[in-house]
Amino acid sequence: MNADLRDLVLGVVAAGISATLGWLARTYLWRRRLHRKQAFFGLPQDSECLLVVNREPASEGAVHRFDVFTLLELAALIKDCGANAQIVQHDTARQGFGERTEFCVGGPGSNRRMAAHLSSLLPGVRIDTSAEPGPDRLAFRIGPEHYRLEKGATEYVLLARLTAGEGGRPVFLFCGQRAITNQAAARYLARHHERLSRKYGGRSFVLLLKVLNTDAYGPDVVELVADVTRAAQSPQPVVSPEPAAGT
Repeated sequence: MNADLRDLVLGVVAAGISATLGWLARTYLWRRRLHRKQAFFGLPQDSECLLVVNREPASEGAVHRFDVFTLLELAALIKDCGANAQIVQHDTARQGFGERTEFCVGGPGSNRRMAAHLSSLLPGVRIDTSAEPGPDRLAFRIGPEHYRLEKGATEYVLLARLTAGEGGRPVFLFCGQRAITNQAAARYLARHHERLSRKYGGRSFVLLLKVLNTDAYGPDVVELVADVTRAAQSPQPVVSPEPAAGT
C-alpha cells in the first residue's frame, strides 16, 4: 500500500469515526431533552393522560373552536412525548389526582372540573362567573390583586402545573377569561416548557399571563405578568360582615 492510498484510507476511517461520534452525541442530547420533557409533563413513553375540555355555554355539548385549537396544541406535546391522550368532557371526568397526567381547559363557569381544581388546589383564586354583565364579570382575584377583562385588548389566563395525590403525575390548568386565552396559554407552554422545566423542575407553579390585543394578534402576543403560586395556593381571608348600625 503506497502512502497516498494509506492516507486516503485513514482519512475515510477518521471521517467515519467523526460522523459516528457526532451521531452518538446528537442522539444522546435528543434523548436527554426528551426525558426531561417527559418528566416535566409526567408523560413517560406509552403512558396515558387526560384532556379535560369544557362545553360552550351557548350550545349543547359543543366545544369552542379556540378550545379545539388548544387541544391540538396539547396533542402535539403529548405525541412528542410518545404518550396517548383521552379526551373527556368536564362533567364526565371522575378521577383523583396523580394517577394520570391531566390537561384541564376552560374557566370554572363552563368547566366543573376546573371549578373543583380551583377550589381544592388554588383556594387563593377567585373568578367572577356571574352571568350579569358588568366590569367585574370574568375578573380574576388572586390574593389582594384584581385583574379585569378588557375584551379584545387585555385578557388574562392562568397557566398552572400542580402535583397532588399518590401517583405524582401533574395536573396542568389552562384557565382563561376567554377561550382564545386558553390557546395562548397552551402555546406559551409549548414554547417555554424547557425554561419552565429548568426553573421549577418537578415543583408546582401558577403563572398569570396577559394576552394582548387578541382582535389583531389572536393568541400570539403573551406576556408573563407574575408567578402567583404562593398567593394562588393561600386561602383568601374570610371577610366578616360589618355590624349593623346601632349595635
